[in-house]
Amino acid sequence: MQKQLLVQRWPWLVAAGVLAVAFLSTFVEIRLPGDWDRRPRGAAEDIARLRDRGDLNVLFIVVDTLRAERLGSYGYERDTSPVLDRLAHSGVRFARHLAQSTWTKSSMVSLWTGLYPARTGVTRYDHVIPEAARMAAELLREAGFQTVGLWRNGWVSPTFGFDQGFEVYQKPAATILPPNLRRENPTLSDRGTDQSLIEVAREFLRVSGQQRWFLYLHLMDLHEYIYDAESALFGSSHSDLYDNSIRWTDGSIGLFLEALSELGQLENTLIAVTSDHGEAFLERGYEGHAREVYRESTEVPFLLSLPFRLEPGVVVEARTQNVDVWPTIFDLLGLEPPEGIDGRSRLPDILSSASGQIPDDGGRIAIADLDRNWSRRNSDPLPTIAVVEGTLRYVRVEHAGDRRSEQLFDARDDPRELRDLAAEEPEALERLRAAADDYYETEPAWDEAPTREIGELELNLLRALGYKIE
Repeated sequence: MQKQLLVQRWPWLVAAGVLAVAFLSTFVEIRLPGDWDRRPRGAAEDIARLRDRGDLNVLFIVVDTLRAERLGSYGYERDTSPVLDRLAHSGVRFARHLAQSTWTKSSMVSLWTGLYPARTGVTRYDHVIPEAARMAAELLREAGFQTVGLWRNGWVSPTFGFDQGFEVYQKPAATILPPNLRRENPTLSDRGTDQSLIEVAREFLRVSGQQRWFLYLHLMDLHEYIYDAESALFGSSHSDLYDNSIRWTDGSIGLFLEALSELGQLENTLIAVTSDHGEAFLERGYEGHAREVYRESTEVPFLLSLPFRLEPGVVVEARTQNVDVWPTIFDLLGLEPPEGIDGRSRLPDILSSASGQIPDDGGRIAIADLDRNWSRRNSDPLPTIAVVEGTLRYVRVEHAGDRRSEQLFDARDDPRELRDLAAEEPEALERLRAAADDYYETEPAWDEAPTREIGELELNLLRALGYKIE
């Protein structure tokens, strides 16, 4: 009965929250929170016992377009991310984490299902997640969680099937941009900010947070290069503005964590933070994402914050990827993931890393995949793939006219992966080429992904995010 009331009341709560933001936005400034972390200390053995608890909530934060190496906890010299670094240093940080695509829709389907893009089939702008897919929110709802999703990126809208399993799946209405905020991505015309999303999430906690919940927040301000005067710390180049926006977004996350702390819920909440893809800054002559699968747009953070503080935090050095995220969370909660998925739980790696051992990934490969023609109607696919094995990355690009190019990088001696070793390492090239061929031969998880007609109005809303859809 309580869940039914929640569903009935939520549209009114969303409207109330948006009105409040509209009224207060001129006066509210994002600030770094104070001493919000009141969690007790924990130890490695407490991690394995989480599955025995029946009170854990799950907060899942996707920071759209967040490149891992721009965070302090990943070695960045700038102080862009004090809140996220605090979570990393007292929780679990996955040091080498790969997104499955550099375009949001395809990447997020893989994240939610634990399946590679070749198996989901969701690789084009008009593809829809089939009902046969087993989404993480469905499994959590079946396990008794309230399931609430708040998003601002049109590629994860309900029209593409991303609402499966959510009792409430809302895009908070755009509000007037406060005068203290700056939006520096010139390709964008969407007028919202994450402030409205954070306020609605806080209202949800206030009204219904005493029941066990799963809350998904998909933050977009970084994608739009939004920041304010206080977070404008790093200069005015395109890359500097991106760092300013990370600092701003980090502060927004801090505000929500402060609300959790005030309600006494940090002590019973598992927090996961990751991203759908990174961002390029002319490393190879182009900027942005959704075009290639090199390291700058595929290496993303994955952080787990537990209901207690680990001192020191755990760092998992083994290669992980977004298809592993939900199998890991399910394992921590004591839930079974769907059968036949590509991802696997990394809880064993967490526990071995916590005990001082170095996990052995057994030469397991990781995949990032993109159809470079995803946005072009009536165009044949032009796939590009990255196969990552240890420190090696094989990148293959299919070109029009049946042309193909291949590159091989080794991050061990070339951390930015700019020196092509394809001619120098023929055995590694052949091995990873064969792995790419095998990947494209894998059986899809279901029948061909359905498509839907997208009208010009909706296409223009997606174009407002900065994407060119022809």
